[in-house]
Amino acid sequence: MKKLLLTGFEPFLDFPINPTTEIANYLNGELIGSYKIIGEILSVDFHQSGSQILELIEKHQPDAIVSLGLAAGRNCITPERIAINCNDGPVDNKGHKPNGEKIFEIGQDAYFSKLPIYEMVDKLKKEGLPAKISNTAGTYLCNNVMYHVLHYLAQHNLDLPAGFIHIPASHALAIEKPMPSWSQSDLLRGIKLALTSLSEMER
Repeated sequence: MKKLLLTGFEPFLDFPINPTTEIANYLNGELIGSYKIIGEILSVDFHQSGSQILELIEKHQPDAIVSLGLAAGRNCITPERIAINCNDGPVDNKGHKPNGEKIFEIGQDAYFSKLPIYEMVDKLKKEGLPAKISNTAGTYLCNNVMYHVLHYLAQHNLDLPAGFIHIPASHALAIEKPMPSWSQSDLLRGIKLALTSLSEMER
């Protein structure tokens, strides 16, 4: 059985709930297609989150890596196309605010996702869930983690499916802070469909 590392994030900024936390925890140990899911939660910390996911890769030696993040305000599930070598944005959970510095001084300007993002979007839409490819993962921790993973794979000449998927807010979060939202059950179903699509591409 192959292993898929699935990461979510802890709550951050003024979002008291992060629906990716529940998804990663819920799917931990589940079997989806040809993969056994290893669910892990990352901190929202520019100085820690990147090294955390690399440590998890070293620990679990996964055959595929999918990271999840909350994109508050989006109304679709959005696989990300690209990660850029830049940290910027608001403060993290430890109070650090980056100012456009590179994630790695010696690193490509950007890396493209190694996930079947078109197939994921098609499968979600066929199952009645809004989805589209996103061309920006931002410059906050989601982009940071995606870049760390893809840079690591490039540096180690590893050809693994890897990338990032942003999800909308859950209804529980929208109650606390009004914004477009999905039920947690639909968010979970959407990620399971995306992971199923990944498994199907390898047949």
